[in-house]
Amino acid sequence: MTKTILILLFTLLVPGNLAAGASFQKQQQSPARKVRRYECPMHPEVVSTRPRTCQKCGMKLRVVKNVPGNSKQSPTTTSEAAETKSKEGVVAPLRIPDTPVVDQSGRPLNFYTDLVKGRTVAISFIFTTCTTICPPITATFRRVQQELGDRVGHDIHLISVSVDPVTDVPERLNNFAAKFKAGPGWTFVTGAKPDIDQLLKSLGAGVADKNDHTAFVLIGNEKSGYWTRAYGLSPPSTLVKTIFEAAGKKAE
Repeated sequence: MTKTILILLFTLLVPGNLAAGASFQKQQQSPARKVRRYECPMHPEVVSTRPRTCQKCGMKLRVVKNVPGNSKQSPTTTSEAAETKSKEGVVAPLRIPDTPVVDQSGRPLNFYTDLVKGRTVAISFIFTTCTTICPPITATFRRVQQELGDRVGHDIHLISVSVDPVTDVPERLNNFAAKFKAGPGWTFVTGAKPDIDQLLKSLGAGVADKNDHTAFVLIGNEKSGYWTRAYGLSPPSTLVKTIFEAAGKKAE
């Protein structure tokens, strides 16, 4: 009797065990589900699992890394945040090329000789069809221009470089400048795409996609060789303070 019971139990239990074992093995062999993580270049704390724009600055979120579906935080988040933060602050002296450019009036210029040499400058990066960060950055520059007063156009110069030179012909830039009431001493720059691409690269602002352009403003005192970066959506008073600090730097 006991032998019969054992055989019956074996017959009933083994198939179930085999099925459970097969199911478990299949689960173990299945790769973890991957999700795509999106993160704001300017605000690393703004993350999403789908494409969208940052609610703080309007920039398009970038893909950071494919991470396991049950992961709550990408391993690269901390380093990405540190890298973004490190972009703001003093940078090494720049070797700015004398790139041939054209201003919003269609006047041909040499970027270094005519706009930067001997001056303190604040350089922003924009394009006229931008609907996210370019308008507020340019509006901030307008406020900066007002707060700097007569110094703009003398020892301090504001420059806005188009990251879309093919579209941003001088006429478009002129209309864009007029929209924000740009005054003397504030130059909007475009030119041949290869020239502008090289210029942007030398300024640390080269991008493959215009929508990914930097929201930072490059501020420098060419005489002293001092250069720094500031967030373009900072309060105008913060940018003005940084510009004045740069203007006061002496050559070492």
